[in-house]
Amino acid sequence: MRARPRVGVVVLTQGTRPDDLARGLASVAAQREVDTDVVVVGNGWSPAGVPASVRTLALPENVGIPAGRNRGAEALAAGDHGWLLFLDDDASLAGETFLADAIALVERDPRIGLVQPRVVDPALAAGPGAASPRRWVPRIRKGDPAASGAVFSVWEGAVVLPRAVFERAGGWGEPYWYAHEGIELAWRVWAAGGIAWYAGGLVAHHPAISPTRHAEYYRLNARNRVWLAKRNLPWPLVPVYVASWTGVQLVRGIRSRGAGLGPWFAGWLEGWRRDPGGRRSIGWVTVRRMTAAGRPPLI
Repeated sequence: MRARPRVGVVVLTQGTRPDDLARGLASVAAQREVDTDVVVVGNGWSPAGVPASVRTLALPENVGIPAGRNRGAEALAAGDHGWLLFLDDDASLAGETFLADAIALVERDPRIGLVQPRVVDPALAAGPGAASPRRWVPRIRKGDPAASGAVFSVWEGAVVLPRAVFERAGGWGEPYWYAHEGIELAWRVWAAGGIAWYAGGLVAHHPAISPTRHAEYYRLNARNRVWLAKRNLPWPLVPVYVASWTGVQLVRGIRSRGAGLGPWFAGWLEGWRRDPGGRRSIGWVTVRRMTAAGRPPLI
């Protein structure tokens, strides 16, 4: 008889969204056909008001989003969890078989090393003619959000993957603090021989909030784009990748009459001047695999 999959669940929070957090935890508790072990990581907060069945981990200070997720995965390391789910505190799982369905995808095709669901804002979905933000579909050509396929970046708010793959990938890139850690994780899943998969048939819920709500969005976006290249790409591709994204940002800046260009270029310079550490090139074999799958790591 097949053993029920055991899933370690990491929910990262600063305690500022108690209603959303409760909703997300309830959606995990409702999962069928799997066993879950949940840890709520308080990033600079001592978690309170969570169900008694949920573990808590209080970090004395905010260590950033990627590091906070890693601390949660470490807290679950003693358990026999073959799978991990990383869930933001304002996200929730849309169905009671979300985890079982995600695991079944990987078991049917073991090449898949990571699963990102389709993300839907229920408030927008209920409105006439409304749609969830296209940025949640991690493809250049967005197409139908319900269409599945291999991808080369992920929205980090709800990600399922085997623990062994997460460990081979080296976890979330801690130097980033916020932004682009999902691209690096996807690249390193590819480098580990797997495929990052966008599952259009799986749904997670999340409110449509602009990423520019973060005060340092533009600076970190640029700095981390440079760091992403320096940490992961073969050296000849580093300037090519950064140059292509610099061109994209210039076009965006022109369209928005210069909005954000000042802090963006400040972050760009910071990215070149500072060493993020942790370099582990994905290698030319992975570059060829990604190119054959439809997106060379050049943009």
